[in-house]
Amino acid sequence: MKILSYDPTLRLPTAEELPDSDDTPVDNELQNLIPNAADDILSRIWAQRDDWFWGVDMGIYYHPEKPALVPDGFLSIGVQRIKSAALRLSYVVWEEKGIVPILVMEVVSKTYGGEYDKKMADYAELGALYYVIYNPFCRPIGSGRRGRRSRHADHQPLEVYKLEEDQYRLLSGNPIWLPEIGLGIGTGLGRYRGRSREWVYWYDQEGRRYLASDELAEQERQRAQQAQQEVEQERQRAQQAQQEVEQERQRVQQAQQEVEQERQRAQQAQQEVEQERQRAQQEVEQERQRAQQEVEQERQRAQQAQQEVEQERQRAQQAQQEVEQERQRAQQEVERQRQRAERLAEYLRSQNIDPDQLM
Repeated sequence: MKILSYDPTLRLPTAEELPDSDDTPVDNELQNLIPNAADDILSRIWAQRDDWFWGVDMGIYYHPEKPALVPDGFLSIGVQRIKSAALRLSYVVWEEKGIVPILVMEVVSKTYGGEYDKKMADYAELGALYYVIYNPFCRPIGSGRRGRRSRHADHQPLEVYKLEEDQYRLLSGNPIWLPEIGLGIGTGLGRYRGRSREWVYWYDQEGRRYLASDELAEQERQRAQQAQQEVEQERQRAQQAQQEVEQERQRVQQAQQEVEQERQRAQQAQQEVEQERQRAQQEVEQERQRAQQEVEQERQRAQQAQQEVEQERQRAQQAQQEVEQERQRAQQEVERQRQRAERLAEYLRSQNIDPDQLM
């Protein structure tokens, strides 16, 4: 970063005293859009920094006796981003601690404006470390186009020069890393202020480009849309889950009803079993009572039969006793008859009668 020194005894003009524009109209929109896009991106990625300033179509005064240089865009580092509420009218180097812009940018005009010669020499004299030229009118080398050739037709769309020994040397690459700034610069297809085309972008050290506000808004919109879609999907999943839960609840309720019905059937079956048990118990009890009655009757009949047998035995015993008595009477009678017979025989024999002959 180049710093100029000035004689402190001299009274130098202030920014308010100097013209703030060269009143040169731009001949295409890109001369404003390209540097404004660069400022748009810087304002976001360096939002926490206050030591830089990006000027668009603003005069740079670096010598009290020379007119201002008015690049399409320029970057200074080490200065206050906002100096006052009135903002800067122009960039006056002796009011900026002598700090010269570290980078200047030109967007090539359709009518050639000396970007590759006069302006390059002016910025080298200023001491800007980097000179960036964006050329929307270049003709790709080897394209074979015929006709009238412009003075800037054969250049690349983006050329970045670095000041070395008061001469600018063309750097190669896209993007190109600028270590003194801590950013890379290059072209890329994108969208800014509703226009989709090639723009000049800032890049990080890994070659990833920083997005413009339109792209961030679109990215944010897409993320929001994606998030909304995810929310909708989540809502649908939740609704589906809720439906499944409702279905599950209905299935559970139905299962619960079936369980309740089964419980009622089981309870009814249990009541029927209980009633059957009671009926069986009653029948068993009745059968037991009937059996007990029959046993009792049978016992009574057996007892009666036993009594009858006992009576019959007693009668038989009595009859036997009577028979025995009769036998004894008969025996006694026989014995009496025998004794009578013996007495008779004795008598007959005593009468000399043979009893055997009488028979």
